[in-house]
Formats: sequence, C-alpha cells, structure tokens
Amino acid sequence: MAAQIRSKAVLWSGAGIGVVGIGALIAVAVTDLGKADQLASVVGAVLAAAGLGLTLWGQFGNGGVTTPAPTAPAVTASGAGSVAAGGNIGSAATGNGTTPAPAPAPAAPAPAPARPAPGSVTASGDRSVAAGGDIGSVSTGDA
Repeated sequence: MAAQIRSKAVLWSGAGIGVVGIGALIAVAVTDLGKADQLASVVGAVLAAAGLGLTLWGQFGNGGVTTPAPTAPAVTASGAGSVAAGGNIGSAATGNGTTPAPAPAPAAPAPAPARPAPGSVTASGDRSVAAGGDIGSVSTGDA
C-alpha cells in the first residue's frame, strides 16, 4: 500500500514539474524568443536528469520502505483434549480411554485439492480438532 502511494506521489510530482516548466517556457517565449531557447535547453536537461533519477529510484530503490517478513500462521488449541496442527494430522484421539486409530494407508497420488488460504488454525472447546492440512483419523469420544 505504501509503495502504491509513493508511486502516485512521484507521478504527480513529475507531472507538476513538467507543467511548471512548460508554463515558464511559454512566459519567456512571449517576452524574448532567444532567452526561451536557452531556458528550454537548461530546463530540458534538468528535467531529463530528474526523470532519470526518479526512474532509477522507482526501479531499484525502495525509498526507505521495508517489506515485513511473512509471519507463520498461528496454531492454537484451547480446551480440554483439543488438538490443532498447522499441517496434516494422521491420527488423533482426544477421549478418555481412547487410543489413536492407525493412520490410514497412503492412497495412490491424486490431484491435490484446493487448500484454503494460509491463516491461523484454531481448535477451541473440549475435544476439538483442527488442522491446516488433511486429517486422517480422529476419535473424540470416550471409550
């Protein structure tokens, strides 16, 4: 967002400088054509140098703006026996006296289903289960 605002500011600054330069050339041309020619040469060179500098700054510089490092999704579990995982869960058992079922055997590779956008994974409440990926087997009841 800050880069977009900066780009617009640079664009409007350049346009403003151009309008002021053209206005000055017209004012001088009305009074003295020889001076207008000299002024046009100087103003053209200055504007060309400024344009080159702004182009290089826009292309290679970041204008002091730093991009924050991406953060990992938050994974939280709250509640008695709740489970949360940022990735896949093969097998989970949250009930009293339950044992985890064996993880299902891997099936033949299939096209991966569309995953939701990365975000936080939260399991809240007693015996809740949440995963950022696939869940193979879950038992949340008492044995």
